[in-house]
Amino acid sequence: MASYESVLDSIGATPLLRLTRSAAGLRPRVYVKPEWQNPGGSVKDRAALSMLRRAEAEGELRPGGTVVEVTSGNTGIGLALAAAHLGYRAVVFTSSTIAQEKRAQLTAYGAELRLVDAFVPKDHPDSVHAQGRRFVAETPGAWFAHQYDNPANPAAHYATTGPEIWTDTEGTVTHFVATVGTGGTISGTGRYLKEVSGGRVRVTGADPLTSAYSGGDGSQKYIEGAGHFVHPETVQDLWPQSLDTTVIDDYAPVDDQSAIDAVRWLARTEGILAGGSSGVALAAAFRLAEHLTEDDTVVVLLPDSGRSYLSTYFDDAWLTANGFTAPTAPDWSGAGNAAGTGTGTGTGIGTGAGIGTRAGAGAEGRAVGAGADGPTVGAYATPAPYVERGEAVADAVRRLAAAGLADDDVVLVVHPRDGRVLAPHPSDVIGWTTPARLRGAAAVAGTARRVGPKLGRGLALTDPAVTAWAEGDGEVALVLDQGRVAGTVARRRLRPQPVQRAAEHAG
Repeated sequence: MASYESVLDSIGATPLLRLTRSAAGLRPRVYVKPEWQNPGGSVKDRAALSMLRRAEAEGELRPGGTVVEVTSGNTGIGLALAAAHLGYRAVVFTSSTIAQEKRAQLTAYGAELRLVDAFVPKDHPDSVHAQGRRFVAETPGAWFAHQYDNPANPAAHYATTGPEIWTDTEGTVTHFVATVGTGGTISGTGRYLKEVSGGRVRVTGADPLTSAYSGGDGSQKYIEGAGHFVHPETVQDLWPQSLDTTVIDDYAPVDDQSAIDAVRWLARTEGILAGGSSGVALAAAFRLAEHLTEDDTVVVLLPDSGRSYLSTYFDDAWLTANGFTAPTAPDWSGAGNAAGTGTGTGTGIGTGAGIGTRAGAGAEGRAVGAGADGPTVGAYATPAPYVERGEAVADAVRRLAAAGLADDDVVLVVHPRDGRVLAPHPSDVIGWTTPARLRGAAAVAGTARRVGPKLGRGLALTDPAVTAWAEGDGEVALVLDQGRVAGTVARRRLRPQPVQRAAEHAG
């Protein structure tokens, strides 16, 4: 067994594991590279060490200095680990929406967390990126890692991850699949593999369905650490300098539900517990493998472990609360089940599967934890038509009237998105209105009222999230199907006696 002089020396040299049960019926060999075997638990340990060492060599980080980064968690963990070992202070700017397990690991290494949840563009002074840069400017001896534009990020993978894959497959690798976040992993690894193979290795960028990288609308997703989100008020969408798009041969869009299904399926068939972004890569890889032969070898990079997401993707209560369904044997034949998530029809009228069907969660596959003994939120919800902020009021009123909406029907007011891929993400919802309120208004946004809680369509009416909905929390709740706003429900329909009303409704 290998021995190391420091924890930093143990970064890298992760193995390849061949998939058997989960890849049954597929002709090519499919291997996964479990990057959680790095000491900090993710592939980001490689980039973190590379960026830190370069900063030291170039005099940007000196003894007693402060390491600063804006991150969804894993890069911050890698930097915090290295900072603890080398005696630096670490300050991490991130969102409170990251998994609780990541937040706990960051603080365990002694990192200081600065949680920033302002929903603003990156160049806004209140954004997490702006606050991180401002902290660096105001703190003597601070160094900003800036993984998105740091050349040491892809360089780490060109020097280590790529050579490891080539050596461990004895040069037989034909396809490399990885998610695209900062772009460092896929760019560095992919460039090495293409160079050493004479261009024979093909590189697939596995990407969340709504990510701008693969042509999505840039709206939020539920999978941490993968894809490219674009705030609806962004003027210029700048992609990371760490991403070399010329290395990527093709993109494979994967919806959130398919990614979650993939990692839960992997755990139950292979005994491999991987994180959510690993599910994006797995779903893409299995879809790719269906078209390959026995002569091909597919390597899938799994960025981190499912241990960081036991409270989210592997928690049935979390899945139900966000409208996701129970894990099933995945279907890798297409882009996933996103078509059933309440996509707008182009007229802004949502069609939400499982919404207002009198069948609740059973309308499109069983919701996790949905109560078989009573109705669910989805049974009381109505589809979610929407108007976009900035849309001409007269046009919105005519469109809603043509769709047959009554004056008092609930209509969502949402941020505009070009080429909307799915029903709106909750973060894109500004509020709710009605055709009557819109009529004669000066602007759509001025009619918006605050929305109440977010409720998964499969939640039982006796669930605490439903019963805790107080009068002051808003009159209308968003009803989620696979994380998207597929419907709404008025509080008066569920209260004050939801159990009694459910019985009357069922009768």
